[in-house]
Amino acid sequence: MMTGTTAGTALLGVAAIASSGVLLAALPASAASHDPQTHTIQQGTVPDGQTVNEISLRLDDGGVLHAQERITFGGGGPAEFTRTFELREPYDTDHDRLYEVTDLTAQSGDGRPVEITVDEGAATMDARLDVAGAEVVIVDYRVEGTVSEVGNRLELEWTAVGGYSDFVEETTVVVDAPAPPQALSCAAGEPFSSIYCTSSDMGGPQALVARFLQTDLDVGQSLDIVVSYPRGSAPSTLILDRTWSLTSAFAITPATAGVFGLLLVVLVGGLVLLIWVRGRDERALRSEARKADHAPVEPGVGGNLRFHPPDNVHPGQIGTLIDEQADVVDITATVVDLAVRGYLRIEELPHARHASVDWLLTRTGQRGEDALLPYERLLLGALFQRGDRVRLSELGEGFADRLAEVREELYRDMVRLKWFARRPNRERNQWTTVGIALTLLGGVVTVLLAVFTHAAFTGLALVLAGAAVTVGAQYVPAKTKLGSAVFAHVAGFRAYLLRARVNDIPSDRRVHLFSRYLPYAIIFDNVEHWARILAAAGAEESHGRGLFWYHGPQDWDLDDFADSIKAFTLTLSGVISNTRQFRALG
Repeated sequence: MMTGTTAGTALLGVAAIASSGVLLAALPASAASHDPQTHTIQQGTVPDGQTVNEISLRLDDGGVLHAQERITFGGGGPAEFTRTFELREPYDTDHDRLYEVTDLTAQSGDGRPVEITVDEGAATMDARLDVAGAEVVIVDYRVEGTVSEVGNRLELEWTAVGGYSDFVEETTVVVDAPAPPQALSCAAGEPFSSIYCTSSDMGGPQALVARFLQTDLDVGQSLDIVVSYPRGSAPSTLILDRTWSLTSAFAITPATAGVFGLLLVVLVGGLVLLIWVRGRDERALRSEARKADHAPVEPGVGGNLRFHPPDNVHPGQIGTLIDEQADVVDITATVVDLAVRGYLRIEELPHARHASVDWLLTRTGQRGEDALLPYERLLLGALFQRGDRVRLSELGEGFADRLAEVREELYRDMVRLKWFARRPNRERNQWTTVGIALTLLGGVVTVLLAVFTHAAFTGLALVLAGAAVTVGAQYVPAKTKLGSAVFAHVAGFRAYLLRARVNDIPSDRRVHLFSRYLPYAIIFDNVEHWARILAAAGAEESHGRGLFWYHGPQDWDLDDFADSIKAFTLTLSGVISNTRQFRALG
């Protein structure tokens, strides 16, 4: 069958064009004009076992097509005969063309009613005629939607036969209208066939009606006709129904491509800006890192060296500054830092070989707790909320609940020190929320656009933008210029710790200073190296008696310290990680 007005126009393009009543002459060879009175089967006689159908179509001045079919069964018809009508066919990439068939009735040749059973599907309607052996059945119906305006002419397009349930030897179609036809075309055979029908003409020199003839229509085959009339012969009755397809819904048009491109430019611009802002860290590293690439000490009272980290930054602050998150390692390093500064003592409890290890933490009550940073005071309070002595294994939900406050205070510290303009966790969460919301909104908009328009491609841009914002949210918190400078100093300090020589520090100050290095080594993931250096210095300085802030069981010595402190930090990290506040960092 033909596919809508576009196909009908194409067929008319290869059909003949009549002017001033002259017979069309440009038809293909197979469509040469025929005498309308010449039929394969002589009129008035239908051999037994054969079927012919004579279809009369009249277009009224309101654009409604009135049809009557005279189906003749030679020797009597079958018990049942089905005639198929096409109700929907493709029109263009976005629409289907609809035909409305109404007032369908049937009677036998002698005027007796013939029962019709109608089965309507998505695109076709099957009319089953209860022929009951009658030789002639006359079918009447009306069709709306067959007329449309194409350029400066009017076109009548209709599938005169949508299909038969039996082989039909001959089908003739005569079309009459308020004005003479100007051009015509037809196609017959399997659906979507472009093979011209057996013959077609416009009634000789007078050109008053259009005639079509098709022989040997097999079961399910169709006959499509197109007739062109002068514009104004009848009103257009074109009925269109928008169709959905993945291709049309996501059509790339200048408008959708423009919106998509604009959003892409905005995204790229934002990315460039983010890279430039975050590039401050790299620029600061090149100019500032060397300022802290040396032993973090300075002369103290009596000329003794005292520990002085770059910018006086504490381990927990360093960890939060580096990765912009207050996480497990920052809390662990702060606990060790409080120990080496004398605010608590760590005691490894006796244990059998291969048995689990536990540690006793003791609050020393050293003066100066009030001078601790807020997050350090909160952490000390969280550890010893039940008393001045607590086993590591006994830290429970009370400790976990207080850790949330410690984290929040660490983030507030970043803003107080002006290393970040806004708290990095809140800024990251806000942008993540915006990104997720934009992605969901983009998904909803894309679906709505796909259902109701052809601009769904634009909605995809929102989805991509939302995904980009969600991923980029992790990199949004940008350090200030001061924060980048401190970050560079920290990087220089880290470089020193990775290559520092023991001989840089006098032997009588090594235990004290190397103990101060250790929490920073935890942050820099270099704890085992510095633990061994500290143990060697402690063995030399204290003659094996141990460290002032870490005690082992009776059979323990400093050679075991590296393994002990590694086990302690891993165990403490595990305790912190298992709390609900640290299961999802942000």
